[in-house]
Order: sequence, then structure tokens, then C-alpha cells
Amino acid sequence: MKLLKRSIHYFIFLSLTLPILAQESSNKLWYKQAAQGFEQSLPIGNGRLGAMVFGDVDEERIVINEESVWSGSKVENNIPVGYKHLAKIRQLLGEEKFTEANKLMKQAFKVKNAPKYAKGISAFGRYQVLGNIHLKFLGNKAKVSQYKRELDLNSALATVNYQAGKQQFTREHFVSAPDEVFVSRFSGPISFSISMDRPERFKTSVVNKHELLMTGALNDGFEKDGLTYVARLRVIAPNAKIKADGNKLIVESQEEVMLLLAAATDYRGIAGRQLSDPFKATSEDLDKAEKKSFTELRQAQKADHEKYYRRVKLNLAESHNSALPTDQRLAAYRKGKADPALAALFFNVGRYFLISSSRPGGLPANLQGIWAEEVHTMWNGDYHFNINTQMNYWPALSCNMVEMQEPMNNFIASLVEPGSKTAKAYYDSPGWIAHRLTNIWGYTAPAGMDIGGPAWLCEHLWEQYAYTLDREFLKSVYPIMKSSIDFYLHNLWEEPENKWLVTGPSASPENGFKLPGNKRGGSGICAGPTIDMQQLRELFGNTLRAAKILGIDAELQKELAEKRPRLAPNQIAPDGVLQEWLKPYVEREPTHRHVSPLYGLYPYYEITPEGTPEMAEASRKLLERRGVGQSTGWANAWKVSLWARLHDSKMAYTFVQQMLNDNCFDNMMSLFRPLKNGKGKKLFQIEANFGLTAGIAEMLMQSHPDSPAVDSRPLIQILPALPKEWSTGSVSGLLARGAFEVDLKWQEGKLVEARVRSLKGQAAKIRYGSVTKDLKLAAGESKVFTLSDF
Repeated sequence: MKLLKRSIHYFIFLSLTLPILAQESSNKLWYKQAAQGFEQSLPIGNGRLGAMVFGDVDEERIVINEESVWSGSKVENNIPVGYKHLAKIRQLLGEEKFTEANKLMKQAFKVKNAPKYAKGISAFGRYQVLGNIHLKFLGNKAKVSQYKRELDLNSALATVNYQAGKQQFTREHFVSAPDEVFVSRFSGPISFSISMDRPERFKTSVVNKHELLMTGALNDGFEKDGLTYVARLRVIAPNAKIKADGNKLIVESQEEVMLLLAAATDYRGIAGRQLSDPFKATSEDLDKAEKKSFTELRQAQKADHEKYYRRVKLNLAESHNSALPTDQRLAAYRKGKADPALAALFFNVGRYFLISSSRPGGLPANLQGIWAEEVHTMWNGDYHFNINTQMNYWPALSCNMVEMQEPMNNFIASLVEPGSKTAKAYYDSPGWIAHRLTNIWGYTAPAGMDIGGPAWLCEHLWEQYAYTLDREFLKSVYPIMKSSIDFYLHNLWEEPENKWLVTGPSASPENGFKLPGNKRGGSGICAGPTIDMQQLRELFGNTLRAAKILGIDAELQKELAEKRPRLAPNQIAPDGVLQEWLKPYVEREPTHRHVSPLYGLYPYYEITPEGTPEMAEASRKLLERRGVGQSTGWANAWKVSLWARLHDSKMAYTFVQQMLNDNCFDNMMSLFRPLKNGKGKKLFQIEANFGLTAGIAEMLMQSHPDSPAVDSRPLIQILPALPKEWSTGSVSGLLARGAFEVDLKWQEGKLVEARVRSLKGQAAKIRYGSVTKDLKLAAGESKVFTLSDF
């Protein structure tokens, strides 16, 4: 009897403590040593300001970023001659004379001030590091023990704790959105020197005996001063001794010390926080923040972060390795040690990064989020429209962070004006166009000819309505969608063989095909690549639905309804794979990282296993051809969602594993390209973090219509791709199309409970396994489903 009671008590103890442990291991990064490089540091941010904490005991370095620290300038990029050659280029494409078409296109689509990726300067510019804070700690040189460096994702606090001799030291760091400052607090007694610098173009000086001012101007691309930046750091320590030593401060205090840093630029471009005087702005931010205690600053920052982060919770099973420091935990996982909760940690890191790098009123997250330590960031740290920028926002809606998408929406809106000039210059066309990439200066000129990017951007506008049913939002973004439609309608043309409407010149990102007859060389330039046609079917359909909802543009509705069926359809090649181009050309690289023709499977949903089974099978075969080998982080992240849409839990999980094995730094930031034999340049791009977060959400819940042409009601699919490795777990707060919030619990691979809350009273369907039921709830009403309901 005593043994039975002990067992019952132990079971109760586990049932109460395991969820707490899961919360810890799924919401914290921690290490037993200081960071050895950027890829091990702790990233924090408030959307506009970012910081990377290294945590060295003797000489700390903290990297500081501000979202608008961009070189380059707003200049004219268009050369208005392209449209004169469009008819001939299209004729050559129709005749499959790709070499001639490509040659003429290169002559016709020239630009001024093109992007440059090599080191150097250009008017296109690049995102850059703001600077570094250097702290050199003086005095206590006793042996260090009990070191721990930690980032709490729940509350966005980075801490460093250690003992030197008998003295305990604590450092706390966060970036506050409410107060627009970076905050550090050091326990006392303490003495240290503090300085600020950046790799180039800076001057640091001491102001008012307790403040450092770093300022400078970036190059505008013409060997002249461009954007001005200001970083102002203030020491808050009323009873400390503070003295200047050149451009450094020396601080000696028997009590705790607080540092406040404010930063701003005079960026007055197309989006984001626009200031005319960053000197005044940073001074005012510090003056306001200084009036508050550390506790008051921390409480405001914590509450602000938690209201977004805590909307969604994912719990997966713990293992022995879940308790290890994060770097050791990753190393154990790569040796095959089970750790389901590690995927939950990566999922949460993605949500944390989006909250930290994209906030209302600011710029959207770029290729680096906001975190960079270089002047020459990879790919300029810019915005790529052939997947990267869009992938950054894949988890914004499904993971219930709608507000985080506002910077993306505003950025899209800001491209209409420059994009209209580009449309006129190169296509003599109404509407707007932005080619493969852009910067914060409004670059929309050709830089790669895959021209479906704006349609893809417009998808994000429609999807926010689809998830929220916010009619006023739809009304505000409809003109952007309509203007994009104007461009594509003007530029569609009939290909000669089937009389389908196609785009061109265009390309399938970033793959190419061998020329007909197996001639040497190949082509990327083409007419009507599959991805373009899928994106236009989506844009035409979404704009048509939006016009009906808003009760406007009857003639446009008629035109879209007539022309949408004439767009070149999805095709299955003779070898059974989903075809990438109008004809079954042979890929130059069958295992290419881009799987562009699968846009219709994800993020769009015109291909589904139930609604279009033959196309779904052709999509599967294309994915199989692309392979499972090492690839870029974003490609592996995309494949998680693609396999999830095919309801293949095994393959979806395979790419989750591959991300954690090959595309993940020690601080859980995504590695752009896997290292070969542990060697190579460590390149960071953040979109894979966001892509995998979205992919895990897709594995647990999907909400797209099953057959949108037949029934446009959202279908909420419960656990459509749950792998056996996650046999027990729970998730709460996921957002579904139709304005539903969904909570799920499962055990031994089977549903225990699904709670669905309707926010707007939209009719829908719900499916678990092969059973589908109608869902009719009033706004604010919830319903609980259990296994017996299916």
C-alpha cells in the first residue's frame, strides 16, 4: 500500500513538474561559457533596436543594431527603354529562341546603380552594424566559477551570472519597445571602462561626463555622406565615480550600475520611423528612460513582449538531453540523442525573433532580421522577393502575431510609387512592379527577371484578411492588390501553341533548364514559369474575392473571372513530376534548392491531396527528385511545410531534423549553408528560423480550403502531419483562417482534445484523420472536440 501511495504521489509530482520543465527547455537558451563568436551570442531586440550579448567575464562586447542603418541613397535606377523590345523578346520566347531572347533582354533591361554584393560602395547600399559597446572589467581577477549565460524567450531578458572568488556578479540586458532603449544592469561593487566603436565612419566622444556619443554618416554611394546615425549611451549610477579617459568612461561603483542606450538615424525613406534630428531624438529617449528605475523599465518591457509571445505555447516531450546547455543539447541531438522538446525550442525561437525584429511603425525584418556585426552584410542584408522576405512572415499569422506583419504591409505599400515608375519605364505599363530584390530606398528596377514577386507580396495582404476577417484592413490594402493586377493584366500575352496567357520575360527562381536539342548552355529566362502562373491565379482569385466582399469594381471582377481560367495551368511532365516550365525542359540542376513550382502547394493551396490528388502526387515526385541532402536553411525549412501539406509526417520531420543538424548555430540562429566537414564560412540568414516555425505549425494544424474552387470555407485540419517522434504534446493559441484560435492536446499519437474558438462567427469545417465535420460557431463561442467526435 505504501509503495502504491508513493507511486501515485510520484505520478502527481511528474504531472505537475514535467510541463514546467518543458516550458523551461522550450523557452530558454543557456550556456556555461561566453560566446566565441556572433553565432553563439544572445540576440535581443525591440523591432527597431537590436543587440547581441557575448558575455565575456573580462572584456565584454555587445553588438548594437538599428533597423535603418543603411548605406546608399534614394536615386533614379530606371532606364526607360525596355518596353521597346518587349514584343520581340516575347516572340523569341514563343519560338523557344532562348539565347537570342536572353541577349536582347540584357540589352533592354539595363539599370542605373545596380546592387553590388562585393565589398565596396554603391547607391543601392547595404544594411550595416550600428556599432559595438566594449566593457573592460577592472578589479576582481579571482577564479571564475558557476558561469551561466542565458536568454529567456518568455520575457526577452539576457543574463550573465558568475562567481569570481567569493563575489557574485550578475548582468542583465534587454531592449525595450515602450521606452525605445537598450538597458543593462550590473550588480555591484563593480568597476569597468566603457567605449563605443564601429568598423568605419564613426566618432565617439564623452558628453556631460557620464555619456558616450557615437555618430557618423554612412556613404551614399557616391563618395559623399549619406544617412546620419547617432548612438548615445548614458551611465546611471548616482553614487559612482565616473571619469573620462579620452573617448572612454571609467566607472567605479559600490552599488549596481545601469546603462541606457538610445539610437536613431535621419532616415526619411519609404517606410519606418522617420526622424529629422536623431541627436534630439536619442537625447529625449534617454531623458525619459532615466526617470524610471530599472524595475519600472523592465516591467514595461516584459509586459509588452509577453502579450505577443505568450499567445502561443508548444509543449513536446522532454528527454534527458533537454536539460543540457543549448550548445551541448544540439551536439547530442546531432549524435542521434532523442530530444523532442528541441523542436519546440526552435519553434519558439522563430516567434521570439519575429517579435524582436518586426514591430508596428518600423521596417520589416531583413535577411538578417536586425542583427549584424559587419559593414558588408551577406547579400547586403536586403529584401529578396523570390522567397526570403516572404518567408520571414510565414509564421506571423498562423502563430498569432498579426501585429508583427504591419511593417511588411507598410513596406509593400511603399513600393507602389517607385514600382509604378519602373512599370512605366520598362513595360510602358500601368500598375506597379518590383523585381527580385529591394532596399530601404525603394529600388524596384530589374535585378533578376522572376517577376512574380509582387503577386507573392500581395498574398500576404490577402492572407491577413483571411486569418482575421478584418474588412477595414482589406479595404485599405485592396488598392495595392488592384494596382498589381493592372500590371499583370497589361503584360500577359498569348503563347503560340496553346493560346494560354503567360508572363514573360520571366524566370523560375532560381533554377534553369537545358536548351532544346541538348545544345550547350542553358536558360533561366522563359515565358510562363509554373510559379508565376500559380501566383497569378492566386492574385486574380484573391482580388476577385476582395472586390466582391467590398462591393466594388464589377468590370474588373468580370475580367478576372474570364482571364483566370486562361492562365497556363499546372502540368505534369512525362516523368510524372510537376512541370516547372511551359514545356518539360530538363533542369540544369535536378536537386536545386528552389522548388519554385511547388508554390501552389505551399504557401498557396491550389494543390491539395484531397482536392487535386494527381497534382499532389506530381508534387511529391518533384520533392523526391530534389532530394534530402544538405541544402540551404531556407530550402530545408520550406520543405517542412511542403511535406506537411502532403500529410507526410515522416518526411516533414526529416527536414526538421536536417534543419537542427545542418542549419542551426549554437544560438539557434539559422545557418544559411551547411558546413562541409565542419569547415567553411559561417553565413547567417534568418528566414529559415521563420520558415521552420511556420512549418512546425503546419505539421500541427492547417486551415486552408480543401478545394477552393468548390468550397472556399476554411478547413481546419487537426494534426495533419504529426510525426511519431512527437507522440505526446500540446499547443495552444494557433490562429486559423476564418478567424479561429485553436488549442490541441494529443497523447500516444492520437488526439485528446481540440478546442476551437471563433473570433468572428465564420462558417468552417474541421477534420481529423478522414472525418470532416461542419463548424458553426457564433463570434466568441468555443467548442471542444475529442477523439470520440471523429
